[in-house]
Amino acid sequence: MAAQNLPPAQPAFILRGHTAQIHALHFTPGNDRLLTADADGWLVSWNLAFKRPAAVWKAHSNAILAVGSWGPEIIITHGRDNQLLVWRLSEQDEAHMDKTLPVEADAFNSQQPWLLHAMPVNALNFCPFAMCYDGMPHAISARNAVTDTTVICPILFAVPNAIDSGGIDIFELPSRKRAATVNSDRSITTGMVMALGIMADTTKIQLAAGFESGHTMVFVQTDPAAPFERLYCAKPHSQPVLSMVISPCKDHYITSSADANIVKHPFPSAKSIFKTEFKPIRVSATRHSGQQGLSYRSDGKLFATAGWDSAVRVYSAKTMKELAVLKWHKEGCYATAFATVKSLTDRSYDSNSCSTVAHEDPESKSSLGIAFRVSQNLSIQEKRNRVAQSTHWVAVGSKDGKISLWDIY
Repeated sequence: MAAQNLPPAQPAFILRGHTAQIHALHFTPGNDRLLTADADGWLVSWNLAFKRPAAVWKAHSNAILAVGSWGPEIIITHGRDNQLLVWRLSEQDEAHMDKTLPVEADAFNSQQPWLLHAMPVNALNFCPFAMCYDGMPHAISARNAVTDTTVICPILFAVPNAIDSGGIDIFELPSRKRAATVNSDRSITTGMVMALGIMADTTKIQLAAGFESGHTMVFVQTDPAAPFERLYCAKPHSQPVLSMVISPCKDHYITSSADANIVKHPFPSAKSIFKTEFKPIRVSATRHSGQQGLSYRSDGKLFATAGWDSAVRVYSAKTMKELAVLKWHKEGCYATAFATVKSLTDRSYDSNSCSTVAHEDPESKSSLGIAFRVSQNLSIQEKRNRVAQSTHWVAVGSKDGKISLWDIY
């Protein structure tokens, strides 16, 4: 008997309220909030338990290119107004924030969170900032006089250089100091920087960049006083690189372009400086041009792209094969985001009964019973929060100003 065709997957929820196309999405730590940013500079923090806005404000005077988190209460936004802004927004602050969505809001009456930092940066080429925690030995905990809080770990963020269109600046927060500059490669015509990725550990800082020419490069700095050296260079794309994402295991990164290629690249070892034989790990020649908004699931098994053809495609990180096509929006999609996947020892809650579904802890045979008793003491709101936080959401932002939430993996 022939297998029946399954109906197309449908989103679990649609978040409405933006009047402009969605450019950036970000799940905050703990998955209790989804940040959505649009082309008019509005930012909405959605309470995922109730699918309602927890805070709404006009963050920038122009389009927002990217949104990130620095711990549980600090939000970073990068706008086309050439500003990188750092905001503090706690759950207590949300009580005083406006919750009127952009479709009904007045830009001149928008209540804003506490602005901690405002830094002028380059945003002329639509390249969003990239950030990571600074793991180098000079990065120590410090007291922030502005917020009167302890900064657990400084962060590094990379943006295109304001003068050299193919160059990159790296800054540190909270010191606001320029940590390094990577000059454009004069031997290769790359054009403007289009996408960035950065990571740091105790021995080095590595920077990946995608360019207008279709090139992508990896640079490394092994000493804070030394210049960055190029480790890797490839040109797998015939069109400008649109987006980039570093894998959670930090051993490779993926690029997408205006062409139909999706490419997995290595992060070479710092010991391999000056070697040029490195090649892309895998080039996947899809039939779909214009895929951007790359995002990786936190367990490193899946990644997704947002398509100009209005379809979001989910791929296997191991094989690069297409696993699913999520299609609900009628207009092009520009951004995707995965909620953090909980480990097997984390508790999750069934959304229908609000009862606990616990994975057995091998060190505690009674984990299911303990979790069940704990669940009986939770309020309805707490249970709804647990459900939202443990769902493997995939968020999609579109030109139509809507955000679709999917729960398929």
